[in-house]
Parts: sequence; structure tokens; C-alpha cells
Amino acid sequence: MEYTAAERVALARRPGRPGTADYINALFTDFFEQKGDRLCREDASILGGIALFHGRPVTVIGHRKGKNLEENMKCNFGMPSPEGYRKAQRLMRAAEKFRRPIITFVDTPGAYPGLEAEERGQGEAIARCLAVMSELTVPLIAVITGEGGSGGALAIAMGNQVLMLENAVYSVLSPEGFASILWKDSSRSAEACEVMKLTAQDLKELRVVDEIIKEPEQGAHEDPQAMFAAVDEALRRALHTADRMPSPAAQRYRKFRNMGAAFLQSSGKELL
Repeated sequence: MEYTAAERVALARRPGRPGTADYINALFTDFFEQKGDRLCREDASILGGIALFHGRPVTVIGHRKGKNLEENMKCNFGMPSPEGYRKAQRLMRAAEKFRRPIITFVDTPGAYPGLEAEERGQGEAIARCLAVMSELTVPLIAVITGEGGSGGALAIAMGNQVLMLENAVYSVLSPEGFASILWKDSSRSAEACEVMKLTAQDLKELRVVDEIIKEPEQGAHEDPQAMFAAVDEALRRALHTADRMPSPAAQRYRKFRNMGAAFLQSSGKELL
């Protein structure tokens, strides 16, 4: 079934859609959760730890929204604070030390924008995540499973391979925010969805993502087991490809340096 960009946004936000905890339970064994940033506190909106993927030790990190109102509140609706991103950094550094590949699951409307988060260094925490990922010599595979909102998503998504579910979205900000800024009218969010090029199909063409993972016809929530099987197979292929890279850090640099090159070339522009 062919969906509009606005319909894909609605599917990406659907409450029943499988989340990071579901993928960890379905795809990994012996998961050992690690909590806290060792500086301030635990942030439940970032779930991470060590696990086995088909018998191979890996580090898994992802956004967590929760399944009901109580969990939503505990996880701040999937919007991490600086402590969550510092926890992610800690896990990435440990993965580098022990030579474990990193697999991330991205599903957030964005980093928490509250005053207290800014006071505790939200921007610095996200920037530090990007710096850590840029230097990793182990493979990093990112899977965008729902919403990929702004720097809050990119902070754990600088992958050697970036996979994206068919009805997931990935953008610099929400369609409502885009419409409010550009047209001073948030009710034009459906129009904004088309303009922003935020669907998996658009982003594959722009080389922002490497592979689109097909979903069940009505969306991932309709058949979670089929979705888990598809993600499992995509992760196995991505890790196999990453294992053959002579330098994951150099490949990651080239990949992100060339994002959008196809669009620029087609429009007669050049990269700076």
C-alpha cells in the first residue's frame, strides 16, 4: 500500500509500534542493561547494554518511549536529557575498548528541550556523542524504527550502515515545527511532510539511509514478529558488510561527507 508522507508520519508515531525494548527482547539474547551516566543520574529514555546477536557480543543502545502513560512519563516520551546521551557515550566507549560492534535503534521526537536539560548541557552532550561516534573504530549500525527527530536522533545514528523501516521518518524537526517556522501555521503540517523529504524513500534517494526495511502492509504494529524477522535479517547483512570494511571510521567519514550529493549533482550544485 502506498502512503502519503503525512500518513507515514502518523504510522511512525503510532503507540503500538514496536520499540527498542521489543527489538532487544526479540533479536538479542543475554541482554545486560547498563544504567546511569556516572555523572548525574539515570535517564530511562535511553536504553542500552551488552547483548549477544546470534552469539556475537554487541553493544545495543536505543531510544525508549514506553508502552503506557506511566512508562511514557518515566521515559519522558522518548526525549532524552543530557544524562541519556552521556550514558550512550559511556556505552560506546566501552564497546570500542572491548571491540564490540554497536547497534542503535532510533525512535525519538527529539532531545528534551526543557530549561533544566539546557542548564545541564544538552547541546554539549549531543555534540560529544557525535564526536565519540566519529572516532569509533568498531562498526556502528543504526536502525531508524519510528521517529528520527533532529539532533536527538542523530546523536546515536552516525552509523556505517543506516537502516530505516519503510514507514519511519527522519528529519531536522517535526512537521508541525517546520510549518510553524516557515509558514507561521502549524495546521499545514501535512503539507510540510511532503516538502521536508522525511520518508525512507526520499532519504534513500538522498543517500542518507542505506537500506529500507519493508514493513507489513498495514505497518510494523500489525505483525511485530514479521517485523522482527525483517530487521534481524537486515542487521545480519549490515554487520557482514561492516566487518569487511578496512576502516569503519574512514568509511563513516566519507558516508556522512557525501550525504545529499546526488541531489546537489542533479540540481547543478557542488559540495563545498
